[in-house]
Amino acid sequence: MKKKIIATPKAPAAIGPYSQAIRIGDFLYTSGQISLDPETMEMITGDIEVETEKVLKNIEAILKEDGLNLNNIIKTTVYLTDLSEFARMNQVYEKFFTDTKPARACVQVAALPKGAKVEIDVVAHS
Repeated sequence: MKKKIIATPKAPAAIGPYSQAIRIGDFLYTSGQISLDPETMEMITGDIEVETEKVLKNIEAILKEDGLNLNNIIKTTVYLTDLSEFARMNQVYEKFFTDTKPARACVQVAALPKGAKVEIDVVAHS
């Protein structure tokens, strides 16, 4: 199968040797997204709710670039630096997934790039 790189200026540019997303056949795999503003490449900081919303909006922009939306997501992985913030992150997360809820894993990590509190990557299917 042919691999297609997906990129949009409406989501943060890659800050390393990776792509925003890769399409293989009917599947789209995104790189982990943190709460970077795509225009300034500065972190949108604040509480976990603010960061989670920005992360999911960045993911939405990548999906849209490939003609998809949140309903196409089949799996997410959520990385939190503090698992005690899971419930608060989840309150924002569930607002984005009202029709179809993807499978999900959530893990606590020691640290994330740029001091982020949350990072999310997804697998979508068209």
